[in-house]
Amino acid sequence: MHLPRQLGPLHDLPDTPEAYDAVLADVVEQALARLTPEGNLEHPDCVDDIGDTSLGITSLLALAWQRTKDPRLPDAVRRSLAFHLGERVYVEDNPGYPNLRVRNSGLPYARYTLAAGAHPIGDWPSTVWALLQAVNVLDAADGLVDDRQRVELIEVARGYWRWLTEATFFNPQEAGNQAIGCVVGGLMLASHLPSPERESVRGRALELYADEIRAHRVHDRGALLPPEHGGAYDNNYGPISLSFLAQAHRVSGEEVFAEDGEALARYIDARLTNGGFDNGGPRYSEQHSAFESVLGLRYFGARIGSDLGRYRGDSRWARHAVKEDGGVDGHFAWMLVWQIQDPTRWHRTPSDAPVRHQLRSGTVSVAFDGHMTPAVVEAGGTYYLPAAVDRQHGHGPVVDGFLFCRPMGEVRVRDVRADGLTAKLVTKPVVGRDHVLRHVRSLYVTDGTSLWVTVAVERLPGTPYLLAGMPYATDDGDRVLRTSHAEVGSVGRLRLTHPQAEGVDHFDARSEATQEQAAFALAEDPRGYGNPDLGWRHLVSSTALKADPVPDAPEGLHVFAVRYGSGDALTADFADGPEGLTVRTEAFTAVIGDVAGDAHGEPELTLHA
Repeated sequence: MHLPRQLGPLHDLPDTPEAYDAVLADVVEQALARLTPEGNLEHPDCVDDIGDTSLGITSLLALAWQRTKDPRLPDAVRRSLAFHLGERVYVEDNPGYPNLRVRNSGLPYARYTLAAGAHPIGDWPSTVWALLQAVNVLDAADGLVDDRQRVELIEVARGYWRWLTEATFFNPQEAGNQAIGCVVGGLMLASHLPSPERESVRGRALELYADEIRAHRVHDRGALLPPEHGGAYDNNYGPISLSFLAQAHRVSGEEVFAEDGEALARYIDARLTNGGFDNGGPRYSEQHSAFESVLGLRYFGARIGSDLGRYRGDSRWARHAVKEDGGVDGHFAWMLVWQIQDPTRWHRTPSDAPVRHQLRSGTVSVAFDGHMTPAVVEAGGTYYLPAAVDRQHGHGPVVDGFLFCRPMGEVRVRDVRADGLTAKLVTKPVVGRDHVLRHVRSLYVTDGTSLWVTVAVERLPGTPYLLAGMPYATDDGDRVLRTSHAEVGSVGRLRLTHPQAEGVDHFDARSEATQEQAAFALAEDPRGYGNPDLGWRHLVSSTALKADPVPDAPEGLHVFAVRYGSGDALTADFADGPEGLTVRTEAFTAVIGDVAGDAHGEPELTLHA
């Protein structure tokens, strides 16, 4: 079983002008064959996200005409534009829409579904999308659209902007991508308006970004992020927000968009595995965007000097939004337009700078959460997620059902590179049920092929073991596949366990259910969206790797040692001395300093092959 929305890295898609011309040529042929006598370009199966879709195809036809001057296109553009203006612009309030600030404003908006009152909650983002489609048509209108249609389209776009920013509450779904998209729409609309209205709309767009988006950023893993559906980051919508920030910077030149885009890009880079796998989010946890992410990942990957294009995308939407039969849907057409217009090329090499929340070398990577606990481990082509035991999730020592991974105090980190090795030492103060403060020192060392993890902690009572993750997916280069197999070696006894109980709150990696499906089943939201991040935290138990302590640990310590990427037995020895804990394996020797650290309390680590 594979994860259908996580196939090839996005930078594997050809992005030359010739490749984009081929994409547009296909869109043109589909559109001309679909165009109805009324000028409708919607996909026949389109029901939801419909209010902007025909206009989106119109914008792609306008861009194609700019590039090719295909004589068939001017008539199609004018007819389809007339259809949108005549049939898809609504000015009467949608019954049941809960977010109005002004009733019966008469301002135009786009509907998520066409039937009055059927699903009005989606009208705000649909209107943002319609505004973006409209300004893209306006950008290509010279010589293509007559003055009457152009003036009418400007008036509708102006009305969309006013409805979004005056008649309704701003960003009612707390969705950063939608909100930044609205700001982009205002910035692009401003260029088509006369002064002083141009300056007024531009100023209002920048004010909304500062006061309604930037001022409400959420902190995660050392970064400030635009909130997404009530959470800090969503791996589907986060990269879409990055694309909006790229476009905002392209059209406005305002440095705030570059600054915030680079911060979000570095965050994505840190949480993304070497192989491009990621999971987690308040709206989707495994559903990845595709072409909608390309602009932002490519634009900001070049700016921060890292290979963000390794992000795995939804191959169904490799170029543009499609329906089940593969036919083009215009819903995200504006992103394809901008992607084609932007000349930035992919940056394909990793950044060399050490990153607090990431360890990465060769084919090995570890993405750490805000507590510096591994969120995803990648080695040997396998991705490991945090396991769950007794309703506790993470990586770390476990004794009497208590997992030692939540810090009680400052978490300290030391990065070292030597002799082709890359290492990260994490020192974490933890308090157990006995209220005794202990220091969990976790050393991660990789040669780019395997990952060695050594965890040392003051002697624990009972019979402790190391909770070492859950094998979840594997990478064959072209696809991400589900797995429950682990290539892991250990000094102490190692076992792979599966939940003894059944039910939605016990996740067995051998099942066909995905992490996202399990998370949605545990979510509290009844609408079918839920919050998978919160839902997953309700998990009681999961498939788990458990390693016993090394048999000959120094006195006063419990030490655990595992190696990911190879199932062969791990040979290692440990000695405690004046300089600290010495760890010797077949690949390296490391000395982990005293828990007190250096003169500033920072952890000390030496490493050599």
